[in-house]
Amino acid sequence: MAASRPNAWAAFWQTLIKFDSAKLAPALAVRNTLGVVLPLIAGTAAGWPSVGIAVGTGALNVAFSDGQEPYRQRAKRMLAASVLVGLAVFAGGISGHYIWAIVAVAAGWAFAAGMMISLSSTAGDLGVISLVTLVVYAANPQPLDRAIYSGLLAFSGGLLQTLFSLAFWPLRRYRPESRALGAMFRELAASAARTAEASQSPPASAETIAARTSLGSLTNDHSVSAERFKVLMSEAERVRLGMLVLSRLRVRIGRERVDGPEIRLMDEFNEVAGAMLGAIADSLETGATARVMPEHQARLRETTEKFRAMTDVVPPSVEAMVKDARFQMDAIGGQLRASVDLVTNVTPAGLEAFERREARRPWRLRLGGTVATLRANLNLRSTVFRHALRLTVCIGLGEAAARSFSLHRSYWVPMTIAIVLKPDFTATFSRGVLRLAGTFAGLLLATGLFHLMPGILAKAVLMTGVFMFLLRWLGPANYGVFVTAVTALVVFLISLTGVMPGDVMTARAINTVAGGLIALVAYAVWPTWERAIAPEAIAGMLDAYRLYFRAIRDSYERPESNLRSSLDSARAAARLARTNAEASVDRLLAEPGTSADLAVLHSGALASSHRFVHAVMALEAGLLSSQPVPARAAFTTFANHVELTLYYLASGLRGSAVGAESLPELREAHNVLVHSGDALTERYALVNVETDRITNSLNTLSEQILGLSGS
Repeated sequence: MAASRPNAWAAFWQTLIKFDSAKLAPALAVRNTLGVVLPLIAGTAAGWPSVGIAVGTGALNVAFSDGQEPYRQRAKRMLAASVLVGLAVFAGGISGHYIWAIVAVAAGWAFAAGMMISLSSTAGDLGVISLVTLVVYAANPQPLDRAIYSGLLAFSGGLLQTLFSLAFWPLRRYRPESRALGAMFRELAASAARTAEASQSPPASAETIAARTSLGSLTNDHSVSAERFKVLMSEAERVRLGMLVLSRLRVRIGRERVDGPEIRLMDEFNEVAGAMLGAIADSLETGATARVMPEHQARLRETTEKFRAMTDVVPPSVEAMVKDARFQMDAIGGQLRASVDLVTNVTPAGLEAFERREARRPWRLRLGGTVATLRANLNLRSTVFRHALRLTVCIGLGEAAARSFSLHRSYWVPMTIAIVLKPDFTATFSRGVLRLAGTFAGLLLATGLFHLMPGILAKAVLMTGVFMFLLRWLGPANYGVFVTAVTALVVFLISLTGVMPGDVMTARAINTVAGGLIALVAYAVWPTWERAIAPEAIAGMLDAYRLYFRAIRDSYERPESNLRSSLDSARAAARLARTNAEASVDRLLAEPGTSADLAVLHSGALASSHRFVHAVMALEAGLLSSQPVPARAAFTTFANHVELTLYYLASGLRGSAVGAESLPELREAHNVLVHSGDALTERYALVNVETDRITNSLNTLSEQILGLSGS
């Protein structure tokens, strides 16, 4: 078993050399470069290089908050970054006069930056950026009026960078949302040609989350275009659910009738549906009219009608499954036609059908949720809190040590700590190694170029622009490239103040090594290992699955109630929790010291949980594909057992004493369910099949999680 798994250290080193070409964004690099270089050129030409440097520095820091997200989200994030950077410049300038003041301010800022990770990765990034800005400007203490002036200049640089990022908003206002939806439809088109494996995550999961996040900025935007995208998101999610169920039905029908005509027609349907989904994706990604040929829709209807005609002539063994497949094909066909219409034409009648408008939350509720999240993480069991404490201590020690020993360019010590130290092992140590290697490479490269190229100011501005472009273009793909570019950029930026690279090189190298060692030693002394976090991530996923299953169960038991909204919310929460658990297990597998048995147990638990959620999603689809009937008492008993099993398994992962004897007898409860009610009733037959799959997956998952909780 151990031999089949790659060596953990090999996986760790693989993260060092990985180059993720999907993160290359040359257009973003161009606009970020302009935001930094133009103030430098203007300041130098006007004879005020210090002003140009201050504005360019603000633009440089805010550039790291730029991205490909929707314009509305991007604007909010970059404006927040501009404010934080301006405040950091001001706070650093006035606190840098006294060692006790800067240590206290930097440590407090570090704790806040660490805790911001609990809110979102975006908030965490803003915290780190502002912390780095604070310690850099603290190295040059300023009087109050000068600190205010510098803060305003940095803030204006952030605004300039924001303006460049939003320049095309009036012309391509919903382009990011359109791209995100296009990626989702593209993956749905690809999944139409594949058979969904029950042990794998449902198709288009990542693209669905990205699209939902992208459209989140349109909650309070009720324009015609915004409503179109929100309706398209709804249709895409329904297509995704229908295609998943249809794929499962194809597998089950194929087991009974390998060469039956049903399989041929289902394959033909998937082929045409895939072509239509691809055309919709093309339209969303390019902005052109969807090239869905009339013959596509005609062929889709023809295939569905042929499938409908054979419903009465198939053997009894597959009759129920064929009827279910026919319903899914009808539903998918309608959803595809609606999607094509929405992509090509925005009509008032179509938008009036939109029923998923979210209520606007008062700002007090949003603030209350933020405070509650931060409060929940204020304990030593929280990874975020442990990281915040670790960062606070290290920043305080780094500032105190650098100031006490009067190190030249001392701000590189706490700056390196802030950049290197992360909540998990792999990110911290991979960044530490790459930080040191990239720093030395960048110093050597910049120094060599400085001596080879003639001129001083023009050369420094030109090379600052070159390395800024490389930093934002290639840097996201590999952290080593990022560090090399940023090191060279800083060397040339500092040279604009009259400091020669030779004076910078030794100090930067020594201080970077010192800061990197402090961060690595601190993590080694008080580590937060992913193998301690992953069980909680899986437990959180099981809790979300339990609530999702409960929402579906309520819909079966109370068919007269409209629970669509709660179902949508529970499904979205389950999807997010599953993604978080998958990411945690991925980090665990790359963590040195993870045993092969532990890795297999975690991976197996994820696979079993995927099988479970596939069956639960099929139950949800059954709400639409079958006629409501009174829920059987045996179904209520079985559902109670499922919820109790998920609760016990999550508790076991969190450290409670849970043994096999504590778990309900799911198989016995399922046997009672199968023998109750009329098995020929469509909804009862569907529930019998999917609850059998739930039983199998949960029984396997129970064995794996009991192994994890006992390891």
